[in-house]
Amino acid sequence: MFISDRAKRIAPSPTLAASAKAKQMQAEGIDVINFGAGEPDFDTPQHIKDAAIKSLLSGFTKYTPTAGTLELRKAICAKLERDNGLKYEPSNVIVSLGAKHSIYNAVLATVNPGDEVIIPAPYWVSYPEIVGLADATPVYVHTDETTGFTMTIDQLREAITPRTRMLILNSPSNPTGGVYNRKQIEQIAELAVEKGFYVLSDEIYEKIIYDGREHVSIASLGPDIKKLTITVNGFSKAYSMTGWRLGYAAAEKEIVAAMEAIQSHSASNMVSFTQPAAVAALEGPQDVVDAMVAEFDRRRRYIVDRLNSIDGISCPTPGGAFYVFPNVSGLYGRKYNGKVLQGSADFEAFALEAAQIATVAGYGFGADNYVRFSYATSMENIEKGMDRLEKAVLRLE
Repeated sequence: MFISDRAKRIAPSPTLAASAKAKQMQAEGIDVINFGAGEPDFDTPQHIKDAAIKSLLSGFTKYTPTAGTLELRKAICAKLERDNGLKYEPSNVIVSLGAKHSIYNAVLATVNPGDEVIIPAPYWVSYPEIVGLADATPVYVHTDETTGFTMTIDQLREAITPRTRMLILNSPSNPTGGVYNRKQIEQIAELAVEKGFYVLSDEIYEKIIYDGREHVSIASLGPDIKKLTITVNGFSKAYSMTGWRLGYAAAEKEIVAAMEAIQSHSASNMVSFTQPAAVAALEGPQDVVDAMVAEFDRRRRYIVDRLNSIDGISCPTPGGAFYVFPNVSGLYGRKYNGKVLQGSADFEAFALEAAQIATVAGYGFGADNYVRFSYATSMENIEKGMDRLEKAVLRLE
């Protein structure tokens, strides 16, 4: 059987694999606590669901424009101006099957084979794979706790070559929760304009930010960087709409037109009756988002404290998103059931076997000394999971 080289190069998503394994064990009656899922545990707000039901019952079930309904694109434009200081027309906006699909379309529309795309590490697992699907080359810039998992401007400058086409910027970050401050964003913008490369700004976690930090959309810093920026966002995280598969991108009209052409031959349009629901999310009450973020903050503080109290684990406090990314390398070299822990994959297996908690190994994010825990689960689960992990670590030899 023949399989393309392109398909062979793709690595399965470790985040989805970890979550799927946990759900399978739960279905088999095993009491597994899932810290692997990158989705809020809250239900989609009722007014959003009501809008979808109303749309469905009204017969809004046919094809829509490839880029999304005009009503939704207008609502996105209003949101971008209100929240991010970005003024766009509907022709600057395209709606896709989740922010991941928006990123895929954006990369394919702007990156040629042989181009280089700079990706700060740790990174979301899909970035390198999407770049690879475009036959381009990921260039990694490694960060750590000393800078809050944010890339310095000197690191970025060193990574740039004549083949640099794009930087993927994710703030707040998955998996680290790192947040770039205004000065850092300004420095990146200046360098992008100087060197003439695109910035794909993945802002899917913009609403989930803590301790008075400011989210800065890089495209808002002036007309020159705006022309070079593709701003990506969606509904899955802020509105707990992961299964709805709705994301969007805003950019120069020529870029959006290219993305639309690609999308027209892959997904066509988004699901029709979900689009009025997305309008309801943007135009409806936002206090539901604030309530979720407040609860995430409570969980964040607790899980950081508990992880830091475990010998061999060091956990920095994230500034955004709903993940912690503790350094577990202090446990490497210890044994469980005769097996030596030598990397994050070993820790993931140990945590699942010894503590019945599902995590995601850091190697998939480009950081093998770390493991990702999602605190998008109940406080009860977090408390129980930390108790289990603490006891399991004490059993290591």
